[in-house]
Amino acid sequence: FSPDGRRIAYTATRRNGTDFDVFVQDLPEGGPETVWEVSGYHTVADWARDGSALIVSRHHSNVNNDLYLLDLTSGAAKLLTPHEGDARFSGANATPDGRSVYLATDRDGEFLRLARLDLATLALEYITPNDWDVEGVELSNDGRYLVASRNVDGYSDVLLFNGRGRRMPDPRIPEGIVGGFEFSPASGRLAFTLTAPERNPDVWVLDLVGGEARRLTRSSTAGIPPSTFRKPRVVRYASFDGREIPALFHEPEAENAPVIVNVHGGPESQARPAFAPVTQYLLNRGYAVFFPNVRGSTGYGKQYTHLDDISLRMDSVRDLAHAAYWLGERGHDRIAVMGGSYGGFMVLAALTEYPDLWTAGVDIVGIANLVTFLQNTGSYRRSLREPEYGSLEEDRAFLESISPIHKAESITAPLMVVHGKNDPRVPVGEAEQIVDRVQGNGGTVEYLLYEDEGHGLARLKNRLDAYPKIAAFLDRHLGV
Repeated sequence: FSPDGRRIAYTATRRNGTDFDVFVQDLPEGGPETVWEVSGYHTVADWARDGSALIVSRHHSNVNNDLYLLDLTSGAAKLLTPHEGDARFSGANATPDGRSVYLATDRDGEFLRLARLDLATLALEYITPNDWDVEGVELSNDGRYLVASRNVDGYSDVLLFNGRGRRMPDPRIPEGIVGGFEFSPASGRLAFTLTAPERNPDVWVLDLVGGEARRLTRSSTAGIPPSTFRKPRVVRYASFDGREIPALFHEPEAENAPVIVNVHGGPESQARPAFAPVTQYLLNRGYAVFFPNVRGSTGYGKQYTHLDDISLRMDSVRDLAHAAYWLGERGHDRIAVMGGSYGGFMVLAALTEYPDLWTAGVDIVGIANLVTFLQNTGSYRRSLREPEYGSLEEDRAFLESISPIHKAESITAPLMVVHGKNDPRVPVGEAEQIVDRVQGNGGTVEYLLYEDEGHGLARLKNRLDAYPKIAAFLDRHLGV
């Protein structure tokens, strides 16, 4: 929304179904006006405080983007973030005087740092150190206060500054993951969302002058006492090359419990200590749940994120194998691997590359064949994914060589596959391929297809159907 609340800016592919043009629309009844017709994937980052311009992000990949200042009168777009190599620029907040923008960027370091961008010189002044990613940035309407959160081993560390970027006393906020910052109109209070392993997401508010954080909403726990929810340990284990791999380890009361290694999607993402109902459900049934942040994950520096690019892809699968070795050394001899989207690819890759390590596998909306995935996913997504996975034009042979579909005969552990028929990101053909191949090889595979789902399980009725079936599948094969 524009600062005066009378207009909205957004991007959409209405021109050709592929390119995200920029639109502005008067409220409440105005029609969309194209203000920047442009190729590629774009999002609106912020408005200039006087409503005369937009800050627009052009995304080259998941870890590389640029910011432009789009003048709404002339239509001219000025590049604000010239750089070489990969760099992220996020959380843009224009200052009231129109001279600068606060943002987070890793252009000149390993981590996303809070910085001030001078709009005249395009110089960056860094405010936080190069040690952890800054992930949330918000400037109050009058420019008096600036808040940012750092991702420290998955947990949020909230920092408060004055409008000139000078540090103020840290706000007192319970441990967890904080986001959605919003200052009150008079800037005296800060609203945000907070979640943690034992807290489902709620809205909180903080009085900035010496106040305590107060919870405003009380999301239902469906009658389950929050005291029964279990928190994870942050652990690290050595992989094949000696690199320490960070992970979150949720453990039930029983020792040597069967373990579900749950692999996040992305792969430019991170397993974090948020409230996870399915994890708590599995813990209650007697399972331990292990979330590795294998190489390629975000949150641990730019170099770490690039350690699985293209030809290095299978090194991250080796990280999964070493998670199983680490767990086995600690008495866990029944280990399943589960994941969704790219995490589903990791499940299938683990089962085909290291079949003897896994008791069972659960693939949710996962990729079985990297070639057909890139061929059939949305064109804008293909251009974002190819810098990470490799391109069909240059890397096709390699992509074929590592695709689990071509090694399905190695899958000996029982497999469950879950998919939505209308998935636009990972088309349902990925599930059909692997199910047919495992069945043809005489393997054990169960297939849950949901006619009214897309990329994941969004509908409550489907979640209530799928997760008990997944748990029953794990019970049968892990013997909890």
